[in-house]
Amino acid sequence: MPLMHPMPDPVAIHLGPVAIHWYGLMYVLAFAMFIALGRVRIKQPHIAAQGWTKEDLDDMLFYGMLGVIVGGRLGEVFFYQPEMLLTPLRIFKVWEGGMSFHGGFLGVLIGMALWARKRKRNLLDVYDFIAPLVPLGYAAGRMGNFINAELPGRVVSDPNLPWAMIYPNVGPMPRHPSAIYQMLVDGILVFCILWPFAQGPSSPGGRRVVRAAVRLRAFLHRVVPHPGLGNHRGRPADHLRPDAVAADDHRRHHHAGMGLPFKPAR
Repeated sequence: MPLMHPMPDPVAIHLGPVAIHWYGLMYVLAFAMFIALGRVRIKQPHIAAQGWTKEDLDDMLFYGMLGVIVGGRLGEVFFYQPEMLLTPLRIFKVWEGGMSFHGGFLGVLIGMALWARKRKRNLLDVYDFIAPLVPLGYAAGRMGNFINAELPGRVVSDPNLPWAMIYPNVGPMPRHPSAIYQMLVDGILVFCILWPFAQGPSSPGGRRVVRAAVRLRAFLHRVVPHPGLGNHRGRPADHLRPDAVAADDHRRHHHAGMGLPFKPAR
């Protein structure tokens, strides 16, 4: 019996006319974890020796927040929902969800580049510092996607899969909860491997944490593939959009009724 997505109210708390959304709370959690882990990281001997301070951490958080929010939202608009340009006010409703990881990632890279230029620090040293602080924030964002019933995966091949889930906003077919997969693998698992690795000093002239993060992510995507995502890496994940997966459901039922094999269009 497949699980049913609970479809919770996207608003976590009502404070009079102010509605605080779960999605927004996940971003607050991500930023809080960045600060908490960063305070631990600047006390590591090899990091302290480079002159990192709490003020640096606070400044980087500010630039990172701007990068995540502005880049993530603009990425969502230009990569996935260009129709928002017809109603520009929707672009500012970030609490409703819809933040592109790729746009947010680029936004953070640009934000850190601006901060590094302002503080006259080597950009790769900055990336090396923040690399182990990012995965748990990513995991929090994916939990926000799950709460909002976003990123439904492909229909499961085995209906008896214990964690197969029906998304009422998409269709009646049980699917992979792809947001949970990404939270566990790309977020929590990457952090659990990367954080201990980041405790040691870099080799002279090396940025060991950045290199390790890139190699680890590439390794995990080969050894621990996300079965719910299909082959969408490097291009817009059209098969994750509700209208696209619902169309697949319709064609699946139609082909079954005619006794024909079904192959997703994506």
